[in-house]
Amino acid sequence: VVEMNLATMPGIKNSGLNGQLIEKCEIRGDALAIIDIEGDYDPEKPLQKDRTPKVDDAVTNIKSYMNTSYGCTFFPWVLIKDNINNNQVWVPPSVVALGTFSSSQKRTELWFAPAGFNRGGLRDGAAGLPVLQTALKLSAKDRDTLYEANINPIATFPAEGIVIFGQKTLQVTPSALDRINVRRMMIFVKREISKIASRLLFDQNVDVTWSRFTGQVNPFLATVKSR
Repeated sequence: VVEMNLATMPGIKNSGLNGQLIEKCEIRGDALAIIDIEGDYDPEKPLQKDRTPKVDDAVTNIKSYMNTSYGCTFFPWVLIKDNINNNQVWVPPSVVALGTFSSSQKRTELWFAPAGFNRGGLRDGAAGLPVLQTALKLSAKDRDTLYEANINPIATFPAEGIVIFGQKTLQVTPSALDRINVRRMMIFVKREISKIASRLLFDQNVDVTWSRFTGQVNPFLATVKSR
């Protein structure tokens, strides 16, 4: 009923709910879930020291999720400037990840990595929101620990500022699909080919029908390859 290629529930850390979101995307086969996880900044805690994100807790909690290329996650929360109300607000990493996916796709293509200094610079406006700081300043060791666990770090650099510094899916098994840009490309290609195929549904399974199909699919795939 709802056509989508991304799905997220910002701030929802419950593994059961997030698991259902990922499972729904996997069953559909045409969307990527961006989830938030336990172990990150917790605004509900009364004391500031208890709200601080913990890398080890995040790594432990991510293990409860399935081995899938239809989900991804980022760490930690960030502080943004709310220009409408002239206020500063802590938001989950899924919020700025979603914005970065959008700006990266607009500037290049959806199969370019939505990360790094060129497309993942949050201080440069990649998220569509003014990002002021992260809830935890990650060390190089922290970034490596998170990335090895398939958690994409949001890192702070002295010169470059705040940057999304990873683009892994939650797939543990090494393959091209353990990268966000590859999974998003496959989702895009699958949907476009499905639209072409739907126009040939119930036509005779003969050479003429196959020629009509490949005559539309091959040029489409050629444009993807060239772009």
